[in-house]
Amino acid sequence: MEHPSRTIPGAQAIARAALLLRLVTSSGADGAPLQDLARTADLSRSTVHRLLSALRAEGLVDRDDTTARWMPGPELFLMGSVAAARYDVTAQARDIVRSLAVKTEESAFLSVRRADETVCLLREEGSFPIRSFVLSEGVRFPLGVASAGLAILAFLPDHDVDAYLERHPDLASQWGRPHGQKPLRARLAETKERGYAINPGLIVEGSWGIGAAVFDRAGRPEWALSLTGVEFRFGPDRIADLGRTLLAHAHQLSARIAGARR
Repeated sequence: MEHPSRTIPGAQAIARAALLLRLVTSSGADGAPLQDLARTADLSRSTVHRLLSALRAEGLVDRDDTTARWMPGPELFLMGSVAAARYDVTAQARDIVRSLAVKTEESAFLSVRRADETVCLLREEGSFPIRSFVLSEGVRFPLGVASAGLAILAFLPDHDVDAYLERHPDLASQWGRPHGQKPLRARLAETKERGYAINPGLIVEGSWGIGAAVFDRAGRPEWALSLTGVEFRFGPDRIADLGRTLLAHAHQLSARIAGARR
């Protein structure tokens, strides 16, 4: 199948603009400098500036004149408010995420699958004073990298997993050798057998995470609950207890989502 950017007139410009919107929103309220956006998007500074200026004219991004950093614009908020009525499950999940943080004392999260990535929607802090700050609202990771994305990828149909890995042969070069196809497939199999994913400090050394998939009415993994914390809090005995607690909360949220959408 041909790539849409080569078959639909104007699709390449739209794809580049969409990529920049994702990068700007993932940078959070502080925004991101032009140079960082250009490097991450693998585009020239002039191209990025031209696209961002066009998006700014439409209110989709904004630019701080003092810091020159680019950040989400007001139109994104309005669009998001409308889309939330159909796609947002944070209202249904908030008390479950909070319960997970209270019971485990670790930072708890809800992430959603968006194409080949996960996006963090909710974060609730646990009471343990030492925390991991790898994940926060708006942060994106490719499927199979953070624990949430690993849990989601593990429960997708085999042909979807194969197609995803074919689309992303560069995971190992971008995220390290443990994300090569062979070790990643091994972790996917372990996740499916165990029921939840474990990330033993593969993104940031010493920062561990575990994740469990949350399913829609059709049984597809579209969200995930996860916990992160420092390594010494994730010993073998405790991680088993954390996994059981995480799975119980994930099952509760899956049932709630299915019931609400009947």
